[in-house]
Amino acid sequence: MTKADTIFKENITKIMEEGVWSEQARPKYKDGTTANSKYITGAFAEYDLSKGEFPITTLRPIAIKSAIKEVFWIYQDQTNSLDVLEDKYNVHYWNDWEVEGVPANNGDKRSIGQRYGAVVKKHDIINRLLAQLEANPWNRRNVISLWDYEAFEATAGLQPCAFQTMFDVRRVGEDIYLDATLTQRSNDMLVAHHINAMQYVALQMMIAKHFGWKVGKFFYFINNLHIYDNQFEQAEELLKRQPADCQPRLVLNVPDGTNFFDIKPEDFELVDYDPVKPQLKFDLAI
Repeated sequence: MTKADTIFKENITKIMEEGVWSEQARPKYKDGTTANSKYITGAFAEYDLSKGEFPITTLRPIAIKSAIKEVFWIYQDQTNSLDVLEDKYNVHYWNDWEVEGVPANNGDKRSIGQRYGAVVKKHDIINRLLAQLEANPWNRRNVISLWDYEAFEATAGLQPCAFQTMFDVRRVGEDIYLDATLTQRSNDMLVAHHINAMQYVALQMMIAKHFGWKVGKFFYFINNLHIYDNQFEQAEELLKRQPADCQPRLVLNVPDGTNFFDIKPEDFELVDYDPVKPQLKFDLAI
């Protein structure tokens, strides 16, 4: 059993046994009914990537390739365009959050509103982050924040769930490690937990490669961790499953010093990953 499997089962059990019910829930299922959930607050996990601890469960297959493509859409393309996400990456699950009548920041017609990549571009976040890490790797101000009240007021759109990332550098002997902390306001535990975590591990790896550093620890804090009321059967199934006999890890196959913007999704490889099947089906809350 991997560390991620242990944490996953512990969180499912805690939500199902100790979680409280949402009230005045915003999300809806596709049939229009309210998507209520049971949730806990203040969930935290720590993974030492340098020791092979990666935040991906083996209890069900996780679509890591599509998840990593979303990181490139946000932080390399720096756009909110659904056309870019579809045409360049063949990723379609963001279509349910399209904001009608709001053009993308690259001029395309279809967008998710002034969110995610649009905010990254607006504040030139990646270039600023790389520049200050270059100037002083040990500075304590390496923060990505997608929480932009001005953008929220400008257009409709889903407010970012994984909204803040912080980076710190450590020297251990002759090696320099890049650590990362992801803060998330809300997380759909069974569907998106490991997707979000591995997305930001990928981003951490891209920044580390840019400077020729090693990846260190990944810290993951979620304020509201929940399971929707149409997922309780899947939750019980996951608790019954025995983890697969594998130790998955993400590898970035580019030389140290490769420019952040020259890295491609196909440079990532998820090795030793043979999750338990069959896949479970989930109706998303929109």
